[in-house]
Amino acid sequence: MPRYRIVPERSRFVAEARSSLHPIRVDTSGFEGTIDLEVSAERVVDLSVPPQGHIEIDTDRLKTGNGLYDRELERRLEVRRYPRLRGDVRQVRALDGANRYRVAGDVRFHGSTKTAEGDVTLRVIDERTIEIDGERDFDIRDFGLDPPKILMLRVYPEVRVRAHIVAEREG
Repeated sequence: MPRYRIVPERSRFVAEARSSLHPIRVDTSGFEGTIDLEVSAERVVDLSVPPQGHIEIDTDRLKTGNGLYDRELERRLEVRRYPRLRGDVRQVRALDGANRYRVAGDVRFHGSTKTAEGDVTLRVIDERTIEIDGERDFDIRDFGLDPPKILMLRVYPEVRVRAHIVAEREG
């Protein structure tokens, strides 16, 4: 089965949280990993061969650009103890609509592994390149994290995570 390697500098991880004062946003590159899938001549995923994938990002890349928030985020995420956020694809199903899929898999973050599902759009750009876009809301308490309180700022536990992945075929 063809393997596509994620291009870290062209792939994005965005996390947005709400607070009592203003939104808090992390936006970084650095995804790593592989996606194994068959693409037909019509540029659609061939689901008769189950796709697989593994993605990771270093937790120390999760920065807001605000030093106070970043120190608290680093402390709460325990980046030395839990240096990677990881995802493994377990199942992919086609949805109504062009290039739309429901992906199920495991998310490993902060010492916890949770099963998650989300919808993605997968585009075959050319014979060597694919792009995947998806988003999902997570409750950080599910991963053993309490929402931070920074001075008078209260951060809510729901975080919207978006991923834009660009991967190129190996070989």
